[in-house]
Amino acid sequence: MNSKPIFLAHVDSFTAKPFAGNPAGVCVLPAAQPDEWMQAIAREMNLSETAFLLRESDGWQLRWFTPAVEVDLCGHATLASAHILWQVGLLQPGNVACFFTRSGELTARKRGEWIELDFPADAEQPFSPEGDLLKALGGRPLHWVDGKFDHLAEFASEVEVRALAPDMARLARQPGRGAIVTARAEPGSAFDFVSRFFAPAVGIPEDPVTGSAHCLLAPYWGKRLGKDSMVGFQCSTRGGTVRVRVAGTRVILGGQAVTVAMGEIASGAK
Repeated sequence: MNSKPIFLAHVDSFTAKPFAGNPAGVCVLPAAQPDEWMQAIAREMNLSETAFLLRESDGWQLRWFTPAVEVDLCGHATLASAHILWQVGLLQPGNVACFFTRSGELTARKRGEWIELDFPADAEQPFSPEGDLLKALGGRPLHWVDGKFDHLAEFASEVEVRALAPDMARLARQPGRGAIVTARAEPGSAFDFVSRFFAPAVGIPEDPVTGSAHCLLAPYWGKRLGKDSMVGFQCSTRGGTVRVRVAGTRVILGGQAVTVAMGEIASGAK
């Protein structure tokens, strides 16, 4: 084993203040590490996702792990990764952060206090839920669609979305990564829509703020509200704000991030 310390940070994403938004781990690797080691670190961090960055000649390899599994796409940990690269000087503020991932090439740009992520849009597909999924989620959805990773259920009001208390054990047995629940924001709100996200099958009962879910939410609400640019609020206990802009087959996700802690992994790497 090599005892050389490895940089590790804890970042709150999609928020301008600490202890809100969605916490992510960011680990900058000096060399490639085994999948089992990265999964163990993610389990030790016990955050919804921990990002692992490895420098390449023209960008960064980026992988995301929940405490239970590796995932194909994660918005808040990508936001946290870009934030850290600029904060610690591994990337200059005027430079674009380029990430090579299981979902293709993703980029991040610094826009003042905000960071914009260029992600693939997720096209909705018709979906008719089975009875067990309805029982697991609860409530009375108005409309269902399916995305690449998740099911989406629209409800009549923000109040209904906030009041949902899904059966997590039953929901964990359903196909797909998770379930997005959403509604138009209340009249007079600063937001266009609200959402929550449940993914117990991948070790995340309720995610505080889910950037990747907005790859489906943005085109879904854009079509229904007649807008390209919107602001969403994920109304979890911690809560977080996501600016979205639909650009053809891409979605631009805007968010802020705050570093809560920085340190080192002292041992265990190869």
